[in-house]
Amino acid sequence: MTRFKTFNPYFVGFDRLFNDMETFAGIDKPYPPHNLVKKDVDGSEYALELAVAGFKEEDISVEVKDGTLIIEGKGSSDEYTYLHKGISTKNFRREFKLSEKMVVESAEMVNGLLVISMYEEIPEEKKSRKIEIGASKPSFLKGA
Repeated sequence: MTRFKTFNPYFVGFDRLFNDMETFAGIDKPYPPHNLVKKDVDGSEYALELAVAGFKEEDISVEVKDGTLIIEGKGSSDEYTYLHKGISTKNFRREFKLSEKMVVESAEMVNGLLVISMYEEIPEEKKSRKIEIGASKPSFLKGA
């Protein structure tokens, strides 16, 4: 494992080289585990997937506050006596810093995953545009 990686999973929309602070500081793996997926080729659409098997929709809240995506889960009390409990339903709180351009669009539960869809909103002046090439000479060359 390297001390550097090309993407820090806590910064959504910042694609630059970050130091792997979790490993360096000896911090345990965060709960619940998550994936950050680039959904399109140009890199403006993302999905954040959190493994939340055992949680119901009403047990989870998703909020954006001050540029931070906050996800909280309230574990339910166990109705059973387990001989082995390998699927955790403990309370959790995860925070992900969003870039200024990132817009959280929706959240849904799919097969035990909480899937949060978001996209990078590119200002009009930053979007690429096609410039048509005219047949006439530009006005500054007419005297030549």
